[in-house]
Amino acid sequence: MATPHREEGKFPLPILQGIVPIKRSSLPAEVLAGLTFACLAIPEVMGYTKIAGTPVVTGLYTILIPMTLFALFGSSRHLVVGADSATAAITASALAGVAVSGSSEYLALASLLALMAAVLLIAARLIGLGFLADFLSRTVLVGFLTGVGIQVATGEVPGMLGIEASGHGTLAKLQGLIRHYDQTSWPTIAVSLSVLVVVIGCKRLSPKIPGPLIAILGIILCSWVFQFSAEGITVLGAVPGGLPALSIPDVDWSWSLFKQLTPTALSIFVVILAQSAATSRAYAARYEDKFSENTDLVGLGLANLGAAFTGTFVVNGSPTKTEMVASAGGRSQIAQLTTVAIVLVVILFLTGPLAFLPNAALSAVVFLIGLKLIDLKGLAAIYRQARSEFWIAVATAGVVVLIGVEQGIIFAMVLSLIDHTRRGYRPKNAIIAQSPCGGWHISPVTTSNQFKPGLVIYRFSHSLYYANTQRLSDEVAEIVKRADPKLRWFCIEASAIDDVDFTAGYSLRNIHGLLQSKNIRLVFLLVEPDVRKELDRYGVTDLVGPEAYFDTGGELVDAFQHQSKPPA
Repeated sequence: MATPHREEGKFPLPILQGIVPIKRSSLPAEVLAGLTFACLAIPEVMGYTKIAGTPVVTGLYTILIPMTLFALFGSSRHLVVGADSATAAITASALAGVAVSGSSEYLALASLLALMAAVLLIAARLIGLGFLADFLSRTVLVGFLTGVGIQVATGEVPGMLGIEASGHGTLAKLQGLIRHYDQTSWPTIAVSLSVLVVVIGCKRLSPKIPGPLIAILGIILCSWVFQFSAEGITVLGAVPGGLPALSIPDVDWSWSLFKQLTPTALSIFVVILAQSAATSRAYAARYEDKFSENTDLVGLGLANLGAAFTGTFVVNGSPTKTEMVASAGGRSQIAQLTTVAIVLVVILFLTGPLAFLPNAALSAVVFLIGLKLIDLKGLAAIYRQARSEFWIAVATAGVVVLIGVEQGIIFAMVLSLIDHTRRGYRPKNAIIAQSPCGGWHISPVTTSNQFKPGLVIYRFSHSLYYANTQRLSDEVAEIVKRADPKLRWFCIEASAIDDVDFTAGYSLRNIHGLLQSKNIRLVFLLVEPDVRKELDRYGVTDLVGPEAYFDTGGELVDAFQHQSKPPA
């Protein structure tokens, strides 16, 4: 599991890990990234309220307190925590038949789900479930982010064309696009193309130029001057202001309600844990940073507590928002705190200009972000170097695109486990033989090499567990069958074995019986202390004797030769 390393200037307590150490030279870039992200995130989170079924202003509230709490108490320098389409959709589907969408009762239930998710996240930290995030390999992370990129990019195409998006999921949106292509608005397309040209052009001139910021500010100004809404170009419209009130969700605190919402809260918990960890891990790998899943669990839990007590819905680690900040040059949570400060000012004083922002402009910027998430170079590298893992990455991306982000993450975790199990199921075991110069070398198990006449040293290169014990038994039987001259000692070189389960202990006892029936002694070389305790517990040591364990190859060979000498 990745853990944050101590750096000069870091606090000894698990706080501010995403902020310190602060590089003064990078502060202007961080602030500019936060400003750019604010221009993109403010209308986006308000759009998520349509998915969640909550008032528009609650989208801004997901940035205010929750993002601040994660920036202070999380460990990832890059993860952006805020409103997310996956958890918003889960919330809406769970509450659809319970309360009227947009009502105060509905909002209170949405906040209660955030509170329940927070409790689960903090409980997961207390019992140490952060390790679950380690079951995401680099291969599936590439596939995961690629799938998210495809989903994000294709989901913005209808908005760029002026077509009302219908349905949830990539395929549903594409089907809606085909059905309603006749609704295409040429003025809306002109807005989208203008934004794309400005953003791409600025990037070509210099990566330091904030193209998205320039495009958004410019298009708001043009929309105000030329009254885009009168030309059929849809804009955000009026956005109410005001700070959130701190309060406990006003719901009927009954066991029946908790029982009804618990499955939804668990689903949200799994999505937050997996998606946030996947995103943190991907960006930590990209920028060679450290992070702690357990510390992030605390940060995510506190962020959702903040959401619950400020009257908004569940927040999550967002790959889209994280890429927005990274693309703008943000390399720490300072960028996110800058965004929080800007949102605070906007909520209090500047909600008016947002009303003129065309929806198509936002769609165009998010479309480019989605394209950047598609890691074709990473997929090509995996294809060249590990063909089987390439198909795992493609399958992960396919599930994200065709089914959903949360299902794609769970599928990715399962694939990672299957891939690990596959490797452990067929370990690359070997025979250790003596080289002509007197050293040791590795030979395939299929060879009949003996280290000394009558002595075989068999190296098992994985932990011993129920899935690979049959391979162990089969290979031992085959080696004994081919042995020439006849074996007297069979040694298992156990330096790669770090665990032995009950089934493996049972198999070792059977192997001892097989070898004993052929007058072959079973011995062990380089057994770790913990593994030795397991063999003692399973009764293997009682059968072979404590003298059957050797710490060095020299001790093994000396003991074998001494026992093989004829009596004087």
